[in-house]
Amino acid sequence: MNTPASYFEGQYARAADPWQLAQRWYDQRKYALTVAALPRTRYRRAFEPGCSVGVLSELLAPRCDALLCADRVPSAVGTATRRLVGLPQVTVQHMVVPDEWPDGALDLVVLSELLYYFDSAARARVLRQSASSLGDGGHLITVHWNHPVDEHTLTGREVAEEVNTLPELRPLARYDDPDFTLTVHERGTMSGTALSPARAEGLA
Repeated sequence: MNTPASYFEGQYARAADPWQLAQRWYDQRKYALTVAALPRTRYRRAFEPGCSVGVLSELLAPRCDALLCADRVPSAVGTATRRLVGLPQVTVQHMVVPDEWPDGALDLVVLSELLYYFDSAARARVLRQSASSLGDGGHLITVHWNHPVDEHTLTGREVAEEVNTLPELRPLARYDDPDFTLTVHERGTMSGTALSPARAEGLA
């Protein structure tokens, strides 16, 4: 990982929610757009690494039969566990990606404000693991900040271009604004045709 673990541990040592994810309108809006961009109404098994204190996880949970949230910082895992304790479909674990990754097939992977903390080799591993974990028709969602930050190796727009190079995935949607870039990619289906929300309801 390009950004050392001590950076994150120091942030959480100063505050339970160091980026004020539960208070800022920027994050509330971003999370609402992220959840709205999910092509399916519901997912069987989802994974959100780098979940921080679980604010986005709480919004993803109603759309998932099972949601695994993970973070590398034990205090963040503790805060997320307390936030999500009333959601039985959610599991929160201490996990360091890409060296640790859940076994079995997933149909949703959400990488939010995560990939630009990795160097190029580790970032490529995370993306390969995400793509290979997805079952047929599964979705990869990425959401990343576009302003320069010393600890970030890329902007959100640059992350989006790297995701576009994954041969197993096809782009479904992308949202850009000055603050962040959101992308939705789908693992190739047997039919070769993406099952968009309109197609799923017989509208197209």
